[in-house]
Amino acid sequence: MARKQITGIGPAPRTGADDAGCPILHVDMDAFFASVELLERPELHGRPVIVGSPAGRGVVLSATYEARAFGVHSAMPMSRARRLCPQATIIPPSHGKYSEVSKGVMEIFHAITPVVEPIASDEAFLDVGGARRRLGPPAKIAAMIRAEVRERYGITCSVGVAASKFIAKLASKQCKPDGLLVVPPGEVVAFLHPLPVSALWGVGERTEQALVRLGIRTVGDLARVPVATLQRELGPAAGSHLAALAWGRDERRVSPHVPDKSIGAEETFAVDVDDPEVIERELLRLSERVAARMRKAGHVGRTVSVKLRRADFSTITRSRTLPEPTDVAQEIYATACELYRAAGLERVRLRLVGVRMENLRPAETASRQLTLGEREAGWREAEQAMDRAIRRFGPDAVLPASLVRGKLDEMEA
Repeated sequence: MARKQITGIGPAPRTGADDAGCPILHVDMDAFFASVELLERPELHGRPVIVGSPAGRGVVLSATYEARAFGVHSAMPMSRARRLCPQATIIPPSHGKYSEVSKGVMEIFHAITPVVEPIASDEAFLDVGGARRRLGPPAKIAAMIRAEVRERYGITCSVGVAASKFIAKLASKQCKPDGLLVVPPGEVVAFLHPLPVSALWGVGERTEQALVRLGIRTVGDLARVPVATLQRELGPAAGSHLAALAWGRDERRVSPHVPDKSIGAEETFAVDVDDPEVIERELLRLSERVAARMRKAGHVGRTVSVKLRRADFSTITRSRTLPEPTDVAQEIYATACELYRAAGLERVRLRLVGVRMENLRPAETASRQLTLGEREAGWREAEQAMDRAIRRFGPDAVLPASLVRGKLDEMEA
């Protein structure tokens, strides 16, 4: 996709707030996956739409705001989403389309500034301080981005403009959908303190419950609690972190080159499974997927982690650090199986399994010592050859024999 030059001409921002001292933008696509799907289904505009598996038991990937009005949200189990909004149209995900649009949107960002920190396929932080002379003040740049995304892709985004990443992200959330909100440095406290305490980064369900027990329901409530009290109740690190955020203090800069912290994949079974052969076959499929993604990204990793979710939704994770980093699926798979067996769940019904590689580093910086008797060309070279075949002929061009047998079993079932 050709990069389009962004000029200094754009629509006026829809806010009169002073954006001096607000170089940080948080751009967040509105219901991204659903919006991309509606480009090919314009008749569904204005109706509740959910992107997820129609028949499976996975989670909601995206939902239009009409579906969200019924309580549907991303990461919710599809079974619950269907109960909350039975009239919704459910669309299976098309990841290739999302990747293509995401790539184009990121190109728009990079045409504005090189200081872009992607957070996910549908959101990013931008530092536009260096683009002011060429393109104008931050609010105008934000308006330009919104207009460019709409013109090129027919979808909308919301943009928060502030002096810090934390406030910019909160601002984009507050102006959804299809909005632009500037929070000047002098108005941070007035903007922040009325918000529920759950708006703060690091406040999950348990932390929120602990704060409510202390009578803390808003960010303003939290800001008035002594730091020592928060450290005693939540721990030194968490207490200090939340005390700083409650006053809008966030010193982190936009980092244009944030390395992957981990690479993983997981799968929810169509029905709960207690057959170790089926589970280990899925672990192989996931290990192949993770290893391929690592090789594509140029990473190797040392820590293998498995995620095992029982039928009652309770979840355990197990991990092991390898002697040497790897990007070989067979090595990842062997360790994943050992972790699964050691967990004592071989006859326990599982709803979901996942494989993740952590402790990543660039592949070119990792040396590898051959073990005694090991051939110089082995699984790594074979899997690299598989990568080339898959790129040319498609995802099912080459499969391990056990996965081929699994496909045949599924067809016969």
